[in-house]
Amino acid sequence: MALPDFSGSLSNYAHHDLTRHIGTIFPDKSVQLSQLLSEGNSDILLRDLATLVSHRGVVFFKDQDLTIEQQKQLVSKLGELTGKPATSGLHRHPLTPDDSPLGTEVTVISSASNRSVSLADKPTRASNGWHTDITFEPVPSDYAILKIHTLPTAGGDTLIALILHCSGYEAYDRLSTAYKKFLEGLNAVHSGEVFHAYANLRGYEIPAGPRGAPLNVGKELKATHPVIRTNPVTGYKSLFVNKTFTKRIVELTSEESEETLNFLARHVSENHDLQVRYRWEKNDIAIWDNRSTFHTATGDYEELRVGDRAVSLGEQPFYNPASKSRRADLGLSR
Repeated sequence: MALPDFSGSLSNYAHHDLTRHIGTIFPDKSVQLSQLLSEGNSDILLRDLATLVSHRGVVFFKDQDLTIEQQKQLVSKLGELTGKPATSGLHRHPLTPDDSPLGTEVTVISSASNRSVSLADKPTRASNGWHTDITFEPVPSDYAILKIHTLPTAGGDTLIALILHCSGYEAYDRLSTAYKKFLEGLNAVHSGEVFHAYANLRGYEIPAGPRGAPLNVGKELKATHPVIRTNPVTGYKSLFVNKTFTKRIVELTSEESEETLNFLARHVSENHDLQVRYRWEKNDIAIWDNRSTFHTATGDYEELRVGDRAVSLGEQPFYNPASKSRRADLGLSR
């Protein structure tokens, strides 16, 4: 598939697309992100990498030696080199304690901690797990990096230790022209209220912030964002509501909002041909653009899975009526 020819700095590193609409992999483990950080033309390489991630949604690297500090440095550089505000740093998750071993800017993603919490309304369908990171913040994420270092050795034959990503660009483009026009210009409330329940069960108080940006303050964990968002790196329109955090479309009645959000959630979770499935191996890394993707993980295993995630903050979400459809820009047939 033809993409903009950036600067060509990544052409010497073998990579290929995993699906037509989303996902690219650098399959050779000799391609190390730690090395890209130290190259003389590092800024050019990382700017092109960020642009690739924004166009393809998620990019995977095999068996990486990237340290925690390098992981934080890398995700920061991706946003800085593609124009994020100087006031946007790394996010502190509301459930990350002050004494976290890896610091407050790294979230440990552990299947053990997820299973240790029992909530009466905890989702029972795997499809309910689709989300975009931290959309409850006024300034949400641009890029995120997850490195998985501990994996189960047994489980489901098909979906063991998988991460699934869905393209927000393609989710937008699959809608009818009339439905796109209906959604464009609408705004939705996003809430992280679920974290208050988790915090109470752990005897933990959510920090008032700021959580990586001056606007990310207070304990309410609530923000309003456009339903259709423009990605400033690509100029493409993307669907920007998700099952986990989006609670209400402001301009609609409660019944209309509920029906619309339920439809859009099914639109994301049931269109498997706009998704990419990736089976983790030890020390693999995924980098994704939270402005234009949704993701979830499968839990069809009993053993431990642990990874470390660093999340960069970007700009306040906006919708530009002059922004483009990815399909139209790339000349893809419907």
